[in-house]
Amino acid sequence: MDVFWIIFWIIVLFTFYYPLLQMKTLQQQRFFAIRSFERKRRSRVIVLIHRQESLSFLGLPIARYINIEDSEKVLRAIHLTSKDTPIDLILHTPGGLVLAAEQIAWALQKHSGKVSVFIPHYAMSGGTLIAMAADEIVMDPNAVIGPVDPQIGTMQAQYPAVSILKALEQPNPNRDDETLILGDIARKAIDQVYQVIYELLKEKAPAEKAQELATTLSSGKWTHDYPITLKLAKEMGLPVREGIPADIYDLMELYPQPQQQRPTVEFIPGPYRNMFRNRKI
Repeated sequence: MDVFWIIFWIIVLFTFYYPLLQMKTLQQQRFFAIRSFERKRRSRVIVLIHRQESLSFLGLPIARYINIEDSEKVLRAIHLTSKDTPIDLILHTPGGLVLAAEQIAWALQKHSGKVSVFIPHYAMSGGTLIAMAADEIVMDPNAVIGPVDPQIGTMQAQYPAVSILKALEQPNPNRDDETLILGDIARKAIDQVYQVIYELLKEKAPAEKAQELATTLSSGKWTHDYPITLKLAKEMGLPVREGIPADIYDLMELYPQPQQQRPTVEFIPGPYRNMFRNRKI
């Protein structure tokens, strides 16, 4: 019986400590991967990755997005970086709080050294706003950014600011005060986001072009989740180019999505280089 209990407690302790050991090992791997990339690039590498987009707890969705804690950490990293040291920001996010995204964007723009933003998969909404502050935006051929039109939230739902203004254009004698208030907030939000984008871009593009881009991104021309591809971003005149280093793809693997009961995507890892070319079926 004593042997049984010893084995039982060993299993319990192993079950408890193994996830902690895994997490610690993953943290160490991230540290060494970031340090290796910094040495190659001679830069400060900052990682802003949100990987819990589909996580849920007791049936309630839990979303990770750019928040004040993120902005505090990024600002701290920039503060600890000498003015002439380049900054490489690896960005993977669905967006988030406008205030937090603006803080990060302004801090990056003020940095004297070169600022590069790497987007291996997507950087939507507030992530796009942050990217506007960079000297260059480096994207995967299939990566996307998105519009930065503000979204106005109520207790019931969240609406695009431009859609609220469109609704106010329709004659309605029974319109309530809350809708009028939302319209006022929506108009201010669009103006504020436009001004931020214009200020971020005016030193990288002619004034007219900066105004055009600010209008396109903030005015609700597209739906909020509209994917702006690398090709479209180039056509728009944004400072983007193709060429994500392999190290960044490896680093992304060290920020896994929380495990579910079964994986939604599976494949045999490793590059395939025409391995079936000379085989007969």
